[in-house]
Amino acid sequence: MADIIKFEKVAAYITENDLDQEILEQAEIQVKYSGYIEKERNNADKTTRLEDVKIPENFDYNKIKSMSIEAKQKLSKIRPVTISQASRISGVSPSDVSVLLIYMGR
Repeated sequence: MADIIKFEKVAAYITENDLDQEILEQAEIQVKYSGYIEKERNNADKTTRLEDVKIPENFDYNKIKSMSIEAKQKLSKIRPVTISQASRISGVSPSDVSVLLIYMGR
């Protein structure tokens, strides 16, 4: 932020609009973390969409060849109702969830 304030137009804008240090810090945070915030927002949206994708009650995870053994075991034991629930299980990777979605025809 110190480097940006060195620009004459930026310094003039700050002075003209009477921006205090807190506003400048918030602007800096938004610029620095905007990519991360957007990525997390997209992940949250995806999780929300996956909440509507139901897994059949008697689904046999062992039929899926390209899923990790740990994921098959955890999913068979826990029996999540939705893909979103499955994605939150420790030991079930994003690639396991993708394979599950493909296998279910999504």
